[in-house]
Amino acid sequence: MSVQYLSNEKGQVTAVQLPIKEWEILKSKYPDIDHLDSKLPQWHKDIIDSRLDALEKNPELIRPISELIGELDK
Repeated sequence: MSVQYLSNEKGQVTAVQLPIKEWEILKSKYPDIDHLDSKLPQWHKDIIDSRLDALEKNPELIRPISELIGELDK
């Protein structure tokens, strides 16, 4: 994939550009990619807030990602 990175005057990458043919390939593999910038529904936000609240109240529930991967590999 021939990706071009665009930077600002400080050298920070601010955008990514790719050829239209490669964009079309991505769209065929991921049909919903055009909707990634749509607003998150309120019910999604509510679920995220409740899960973050539960983790804040019970930090022992947070486990390393390596444990999750190990469980998934079983």
